[in-house]
Amino acid sequence: MAMLPLATLQLWITPVWMIAIGATVGSIFLLVLWGIIALCNRRLGTRLYEQVTEGVLLQVSYLLIALASVALLAAPSMPVAATWDSLTRLGEARTATAVATVPADTEDQQISIAFRADELTNYSIKSDQDIRISVQPGVNLDRPNLLIDGGPEPFKWSPTSKFPRVFQGEVSELFVSNYSEKPAQLTLTFDSDVAMPEVHHLPIIAASVVGFFALYLLLQNLLPGVGNIAVATSKEAIGQPLFLLLMAVGFFAMIAFIYIPYNTFGEDVKMVKDSGLTTIMVLGIIFALWTSSTSIADEIDGKTALTLLSKPISRRQFILGKFAGIVWPLALMFIVLGFVLLVVVSYKCVYDARETSNPTPDWQYCYNTMISTVPGLFLNFLEAVVLTAISVAISTRLSMLPNLIICGSIYVIGNLVPQIVNAADAEDLAFVQFTGNFIAVLLPMLHVFNIGPAIAGGKEVPYEYLGFALLYAIIYSTAAMLLALALFEDRDLA
Repeated sequence: MAMLPLATLQLWITPVWMIAIGATVGSIFLLVLWGIIALCNRRLGTRLYEQVTEGVLLQVSYLLIALASVALLAAPSMPVAATWDSLTRLGEARTATAVATVPADTEDQQISIAFRADELTNYSIKSDQDIRISVQPGVNLDRPNLLIDGGPEPFKWSPTSKFPRVFQGEVSELFVSNYSEKPAQLTLTFDSDVAMPEVHHLPIIAASVVGFFALYLLLQNLLPGVGNIAVATSKEAIGQPLFLLLMAVGFFAMIAFIYIPYNTFGEDVKMVKDSGLTTIMVLGIIFALWTSSTSIADEIDGKTALTLLSKPISRRQFILGKFAGIVWPLALMFIVLGFVLLVVVSYKCVYDARETSNPTPDWQYCYNTMISTVPGLFLNFLEAVVLTAISVAISTRLSMLPNLIICGSIYVIGNLVPQIVNAADAEDLAFVQFTGNFIAVLLPMLHVFNIGPAIAGGKEVPYEYLGFALLYAIIYSTAAMLLALALFEDRDLA
């Protein structure tokens, strides 16, 4: 990347620093929790340490150490005080409302309502009589903060209003004067958010780090048979030249996306997001399909599976362990390449402004553009997991080439399910309608996960939609794994 002035460098480094802070908080929580466990049960603490320092968690730990280094080294030039202030006020910045009756010819009636002026996102004041409002008594007659005309329409303010905010500092009470001959019915609503709304994501990032480690360690300790197979499979998958090759291809592709001229008249950042999401998803699917074929089909053909099953490992543990052992490296690929994509998107915002001579964006714009990519990474990962489950089921009976062909066909048809159903409904033939609906029921609806263009366009993805996609991926993956267990149960391994 080209050298940039320090002030410009901070614009795209600050969003990365925010992610590093969230990941570091999660890491510190894990270290404290491990320390408590080790003090209470040294044997369990030692076992957890050994599990973390092998397999996928070791590579994730390296990334967390790198992020902690970024959080520490960049702190002197980052908004540390503002970040801490906003974090401590996450539970306090909220909507404040008050309803009151101000008698006629009343001066400086006190109304208790608390907010901080710099955290206001909007406010509205409705009164049926003309009133005057100020933050201190004795000034409403000649120097009020607000003059509110009575009527059915409330007075509204937002950051985009042509009116000034008028309030400053912390406010705990307002003084209202009603000089009319009738009582005033008054309703006040003040909506607030922390001065740095970006900190809302820090607890989510920290919880994601903790959740990833917890899910991995729970599998290892609650299902040791499945966990041991998963660790061995993930180590083998990470050590494959294909894994390193795909990671290298993804890394260099992300860097190249910065400098490719898209000729989109200012929309290059959206193209980078869409191209990056598609690249990571395709590389992840290639890795998952290849690994499931080599790890299951080849082991069955080479009689390695028979050797494993001669030990106290059941066929169910073998299949479930293989599936988990493929998903963990797949998650590692999405985490590493996804983080690279986030850095690239943040940098691209500044790079494009410089190349097109547009006004330099602030770091908040870089952050919001960058963080809007995360739902796309999550959905693409779920799509890859669903195809992995299908590939594992197919690998119990077929070799690599048929597996790749079938999964490739399912990928194409699964993304075309809406078009197939709509075309079937448009036909008069009952057979065509039945075929379209049957395909929609039997094959996964992969278009549920494919909303990359919307994400690249900056549209917010509701948490409810992400939850629905997660539930659908769990249900379909579970069905695919039940099919895999049924196909492998009576498979002749000799």
